[in-house]
Amino acid sequence: MKYAAATLLAAASVAYAQQGEWQQCGGIGWTGETTCVAGTVCTAYNDSSDFSQCTPAPPSSSLPRLGGVNTAGFDFSVATDGSFTGTGVPPPPAQFTHFANEGANLFRIPWQLMTPTVGGPINETFFSIYDKTVQAALNSGPETFVIVDLHNYARWNGDIIAQGGPTNEQFASIWTQLAYKYGSNERIIFGIMNEPHDIPSVATWVDSVQFVVNAVRQAGSRNFLLLPGSSWSSAQAFPTEAGPLLVKVTDPLGGTNKLIFDVHKYLDSDNSGTHPDCTTDNVDVLQTLVSFLQANGNRQAILSETGGGNTASCETLLNNELSFVKSAFPTLAGFSVWAAGAFDTTYVLTVTPFANGTDQPLWIDAVKPNLP
Repeated sequence: MKYAAATLLAAASVAYAQQGEWQQCGGIGWTGETTCVAGTVCTAYNDSSDFSQCTPAPPSSSLPRLGGVNTAGFDFSVATDGSFTGTGVPPPPAQFTHFANEGANLFRIPWQLMTPTVGGPINETFFSIYDKTVQAALNSGPETFVIVDLHNYARWNGDIIAQGGPTNEQFASIWTQLAYKYGSNERIIFGIMNEPHDIPSVATWVDSVQFVVNAVRQAGSRNFLLLPGSSWSSAQAFPTEAGPLLVKVTDPLGGTNKLIFDVHKYLDSDNSGTHPDCTTDNVDVLQTLVSFLQANGNRQAILSETGGGNTASCETLLNNELSFVKSAFPTLAGFSVWAAGAFDTTYVLTVTPFANGTDQPLWIDAVKPNLP
């Protein structure tokens, strides 16, 4: 009995000595405990490992740490009401190798006009061009992920999906077709919809998201799925607006590890991503988001759009923001900045490399240091 009691006491002492969630567990000069309580892992804050803390353990089959860039171009034809005037411009494929060589492992490739008629078949001519871009991104690195992003704002020619516009069946049709084409490649992430906004019924929109999740799984897809909220996919609005409903979306595969939330947040004065100067680093907003996600099943999100101009304010504040995203892994799985691709080097938020192969100041000072 004394031996058993002593054993229990020793076990209790070990458990007691473990560091709690978000407590320090390592780093330069650290002499305290280096083990973490169950459900957490000791994670280095940065590559030099000068500080480590106990962070929530990623669920099995969760996303790795991701960081990269939006390669725009195919979306150039679309307006925020879901209307379009053309087929866009393919982003330069050489950019994928360029950014991957600097550490990027995530590329978001927006598109709009894949099906000329709502709910109709994919235009195979367009798809062959788009797929060449996707393959170029995937081939840039063995662990590179690609977000295939439907850039329609939850609309088609001004009408909202399932709320006066296309039906859920028509919405799901494009993703079912893409599931047959991409469903066997788990490095392709399905970005179900870019920036839903001004949605009369958020609950109805969440029902539309669930409909698509069910449809792509029925088509055999095992891809990670990005679930968008409302208010332009706002990271700030997510915990109180769409988030409490989206966390209830279920995956026919079982569990929720492959249902990732899609959030956006810019740093300019009106959060529009249209000004060269930044006024906030969004750390308080993202901390609130992290707390919400951890309180609702340790879920993951990706900051799939953020960015700023090549200005001193953005170089500082975007660096702060992306540093926080990196530290908040695995709750925040990563980021992709807006934007490179077919944008020229004069675009207000450009990170497109110069013709001589050198990078924009914002990429050098704010993005590159925070890549995986």
